[in-house]
Amino acid sequence: MKDLLSTALRYQQGKLYILDQRKLPGEEDWHGCTNTDELIALIRGLAIRGAPLIGIAATLWIGHCATKGCSRNELGNTIARLRDSRPTAVNLMNYLGRLQTLLETGADELSLADEAVAIFEEDVALCDAIADHGAALVEHNDRILTHCNTGSLATAGVGTAIGVITRAHQQGKHIRVWVDETRPLLQGARLTAWEMEQAGIPYQLICDCASAGLMAAGEVDRILVGADRIASNGDFANKVGTYALAVLAHHHAIPFYVVAPHTTVDRQCNDGISIPIEQRSADEVRGVTGSFGSCNWAPAGAPVYNPAFDVTPATLVSGWILDSGVYDLDDVTAGALR
Repeated sequence: MKDLLSTALRYQQGKLYILDQRKLPGEEDWHGCTNTDELIALIRGLAIRGAPLIGIAATLWIGHCATKGCSRNELGNTIARLRDSRPTAVNLMNYLGRLQTLLETGADELSLADEAVAIFEEDVALCDAIADHGAALVEHNDRILTHCNTGSLATAGVGTAIGVITRAHQQGKHIRVWVDETRPLLQGARLTAWEMEQAGIPYQLICDCASAGLMAAGEVDRILVGADRIASNGDFANKVGTYALAVLAHHHAIPFYVVAPHTTVDRQCNDGISIPIEQRSADEVRGVTGSFGSCNWAPAGAPVYNPAFDVTPATLVSGWILDSGVYDLDDVTAGALR
């Protein structure tokens, strides 16, 4: 396969490299994958994260394995194992499904590798289209609140929600970004703040619980978030805490947008109730671990409820910003996502 480069994922000289996002912003550590178990551990451990990027990494690995002489049975088993690595992010299932279809229809190794490369390049184009559509909604001097990380660390391209923010900044709009820290793993504080610094976009980091006061004070003009899975009725799963932001935005009459490529839409999923929600380790809430070390602040055996995501109902969404355009609730009710 040819060399492919993105902010957090590289395929160079026949090897897959992943930027370990657990170590950002303190350290930029690239990990070379050597086997499937290693990649699954990196995905489950959140060294690589973001619904689009997880799917892209998995497909590049399958393409790599195909070019290294793995049998069709081995490729099928590897696809099945990778599909199970993260249950909520539907891009993983969609992308691996494309390779599975090729495998089942007798495609050769080169075709599998070509499809993996096409998926990477497709995501770059999808992110650009999303950014253009979304930036048209951003006004000069907007104060935008975002949650978790949805930029180039989560995709092969410029990103989804952060891609919109970046494009608006590139267009010369004087925007300012409120960055939720995003507990429990601090993807906002560690990753989104890092991306804002890299792009030179003015931002302020806030505790998750500070967003309500900012909205009440009139300090937020719009909210942009990503998605890990969007149901056909417009309900969507995203990082835990997103639903609370949507409720607050609705109360304060602040536009609330979900931003994602069409590959995040699960047309077989009728509503948010059907979206599986990943439960993660209790240790993520009892303390924190990063390049700085580890710190536990809760009692060692404290019982914990730690869903990675929550579901926001479509009725709280002002618009769905996709690569194909911007849709409102009437569009979605009429079947725009089916």
